[in-house]
Amino acid sequence: MKNFQKNSDLPKPAGSLKGQRLRSTAFALLAKREHSKQELKSKLLLYGASPEELEPLLAELTGNDYQSDERMAGMLVRANMRKGRGPARIQQELKKHHIEAELAEEDIEQVNWLQQAMELRMRKFGEELPIEQKEKARQVRFLQYRGFNLDICFKAITRNSMDDE
Repeated sequence: MKNFQKNSDLPKPAGSLKGQRLRSTAFALLAKREHSKQELKSKLLLYGASPEELEPLLAELTGNDYQSDERMAGMLVRANMRKGRGPARIQQELKKHHIEAELAEEDIEQVNWLQQAMELRMRKFGEELPIEQKEKARQVRFLQYRGFNLDICFKAITRNSMDDE
């Protein structure tokens, strides 16, 4: 007959995080890139962290400003703008990273989205404004896909600069 051990006698799984190791892992994740509070929590749970130990650690990291959803929101807005994405796509990214849209509202409102759309259109299609309906539709679809609203898209395909009215 085999001897069966009690669960308490078995070694902890190699992936479980406790105490200082949990703290070190959290700092290592934050050192690589910004994380939202929810993302960090999910990743640490995947590493085997206990929820009871996780909440005080997350509160400490947020309290000491090592982790900030507001900073993450600003970073996402800037990164997506560099990629040529409009406000709708940025809102999608915020949701994907579990960040409240209100945290990025101020950053989004400060941007001249028409200027962004015009620059993106010119980078992709050149300086010449589209004349044919088929080409106009193609450029509008491109801008819409990138997250710009329809009004901005139509304005962007009819002018090359903010001076054109």
